[in-house]
Amino acid sequence: MEKSTWIGFIGGIAAVGVGMYLKGADPHALINPAAFLIILAGTAAAIFNAFPMKELKHFPKLLKLIFFGRKFTPKQEILELFVSVAKSAKQEGVMAIEKRANEVADPFIRSTLTMVADGFNADFIYGVVDSEIKQMEERHRSGALIFAQCGMYAPTLGVLGAVIGLIAALGNLNDIDQLGHSIAAAFVATLLGIFTGYVCWHPFANKLKQLNAEEVVMKRMVLEGALALQEGASSIAIESRLQAYIPMSERKSQREN
Repeated sequence: MEKSTWIGFIGGIAAVGVGMYLKGADPHALINPAAFLIILAGTAAAIFNAFPMKELKHFPKLLKLIFFGRKFTPKQEILELFVSVAKSAKQEGVMAIEKRANEVADPFIRSTLTMVADGFNADFIYGVVDSEIKQMEERHRSGALIFAQCGMYAPTLGVLGAVIGLIAALGNLNDIDQLGHSIAAAFVATLLGIFTGYVCWHPFANKLKQLNAEEVVMKRMVLEGALALQEGASSIAIESRLQAYIPMSERKSQREN
């Protein structure tokens, strides 16, 4: 579970509800089906107009990623793996690399190690893995863009919802008692549009970018380790090269192991 997303989402709702109460507004005014329809259905319609279906089909998966996160192989664990493989390769030869590759659960690490075991040169390994990373970044960029666009459309649709509400309110000026309530209800769509845009959609897009950056660093670290193995670098040299990807406070030396 991605705790920060839940904290931010629930905290945003609480902030609006408590803020309305403190300002003397009735939080129950937010229960406005028409406003939700205009904002949510309208934003969805705009997104369907803006993106092809092949990209939109990933939307539920991206939402799940935002709220429940994704577990990446820890950097220290990657370092320990490559140091261990280097030691095994020095003692048992290239077959040790293939054996260890088959034991790795992460498909990216496994395929990268397999290329080393198969004897491909450094340029080939770098080209294949670098291309895969760049393609992944492009897919992630497209996913984040969907949420960023939602954040752009929702507030504008909120204004549209307010206009629709005012048209309805001003069309019934004979009932003065209801006029105030109707005008207040008209701005619920604006509130929802701004809330979803700047508390949900734009932050969600930013979180996807952060997750992408974390995954890119992890995969670049794996690539660096694979190239070092292909060069026949010692376990000490590999450790020194991979430690650059780990914050100083999190580093654990493997030299005594």
